[in-house]
Amino acid sequence: MKGDVRTHTASSSLILYRSINNVLNQSDGGDDDGMKAIQHEKIRPYTRKWETSVMSTIDELDLIVKRGGGIDHKCDVYHDVPAVFFSTGGYTGNLYHEFNDGILPLYITSQHLNKKVVFVILEYHNWWITKYGDILAELSDFPAVDFRGDKRVHCFPEATISLRIHDELTIDPYLMENNKTIVDFHDLLDRSYWPRIKSLVEDEEREREQEAQSSLALPAEYQDPTKPKLVIVSRNGSRAIMNEDSLVKLAEDIGFVVEVLRPQRTTELAKIYRVLNSSDVMIGVHGAAMTHFLFMKPSSVFIQIIPLGTDWAADTYYGEPAAKFGLKYIGYKILPDESSLHQDYDEDDPILMDPSSVNQKGWEFTKKIYLDRQNVKLDLGRFRKRLRRAYYYSKARKNERLRLQAQ
Repeated sequence: MKGDVRTHTASSSLILYRSINNVLNQSDGGDDDGMKAIQHEKIRPYTRKWETSVMSTIDELDLIVKRGGGIDHKCDVYHDVPAVFFSTGGYTGNLYHEFNDGILPLYITSQHLNKKVVFVILEYHNWWITKYGDILAELSDFPAVDFRGDKRVHCFPEATISLRIHDELTIDPYLMENNKTIVDFHDLLDRSYWPRIKSLVEDEEREREQEAQSSLALPAEYQDPTKPKLVIVSRNGSRAIMNEDSLVKLAEDIGFVVEVLRPQRTTELAKIYRVLNSSDVMIGVHGAAMTHFLFMKPSSVFIQIIPLGTDWAADTYYGEPAAKFGLKYIGYKILPDESSLHQDYDEDDPILMDPSSVNQKGWEFTKKIYLDRQNVKLDLGRFRKRLRRAYYYSKARKNERLRLQAQ
């Protein structure tokens, strides 16, 4: 919508006013009703148009074109930049969907505007604004508008309604102005989070200085800068690694510095970004937390542990996008005896031996059996091969970086 665009919260409408002369020049005339709607359609401003079940839960927005100047619909707030309208309803609350259906499409839709844009949000959540405020500040110079909560009439010279989505956790450069890529999005994350990370580092340095002045201070733990860092993204509940402690010891024995990351819903994304952006390898079991591969540096290693019955989803939602992002992706498909389901079913049961036939029964079967009731106990002898491959690759990269820094 381009021209005189005004919000009308009470009727959940966005109205474009056209001058009467302009409208008459485009029509056969005859109707002098200055406020008649000459065009009207409804839209649910959410990206997953192909999923009717979730789209039915999204608030509708009426898009109306009227002739006349909107004399009885005066502007309370004038904006001299375009607006982008979108919803944070639907699957918001799941990290994968927050990035795939929201943040990435928001970047795709608005980055070419160079921050000269106002985001108008339907189904506005304060927690979402807090969680993604660092990113929003890199995409817009203006505070977001709560469409339902802000009853004022906001007026814009132009409005884009809903967001554009390309594919799972990726960006198609051929569809972008200036051929922007998923790596450019990663650069945006860098700009978004490093001010906060710098503040965290400064706080830690002050704490160390204070501890150094205390008789209780312990010597700082030395970390060999040539050792690759491996991060295990740990899960609670379903799809947990039951022998995680043994995995940590194995990785340390191979030569990694190991950190176990246990992200919670309330964990600052900047803190997670700091851990993963400084890592050489990330390991995790298939699930929404694997979205964090976007926080790693391209050319790092991502090892996704793939439980029974999740092959397609693991590859489609994380494996293929990670490879497009530039990570060295290793998919580790567990065997039936590495699944906790091995204890619940006969060894020749289709649930263990033919998961695809079970998945064909529908999503509810997949979710109930493979996502909600399955944990993993890794065959560490088998998994060691992937770890060693990741180690030698990461060690070579790290040595090369150190060599270049020394020149």
